[in-house]
Amino acid sequence: MKLDESKAFSGFSANDIKKAKEFYGQTLGVNVSESNGILTLNLAGGHKVIIYPKPNHVPATFTVLNFPVPSVDRAVDELTKRGVRFETYNEPQLKTDERGILRGGGPVIAWFKDPAGNILSVLET
Repeated sequence: MKLDESKAFSGFSANDIKKAKEFYGQTLGVNVSESNGILTLNLAGGHKVIIYPKPNHVPATFTVLNFPVPSVDRAVDELTKRGVRFETYNEPQLKTDERGILRGGGPVIAWFKDPAGNILSVLET
């Protein structure tokens, strides 16, 4: 068996599937389905990510899901209106502006968290 022919997918945990479903489906506007308590994010291009319940969930300390967008500024504006709060960083190698957008040294990117504390991003393509 060759795994390069497998339709692999990624997944991560959340401590409250109901809140996750509301956040991803309503706040972010992602097509979400649920089966047996597991969420599937049905993303563009047929890509899928699962979110599974985990009572002792610990949020990831790294970005678990990136959403490529044509304009990070517009995405931040729209998501902020929907109640998303963007992270701000002021570290030597990681400095965002007051809106939470990193410019320079790579793609324009902004990070935010889901209700379970997992880190997500919008990044400019």
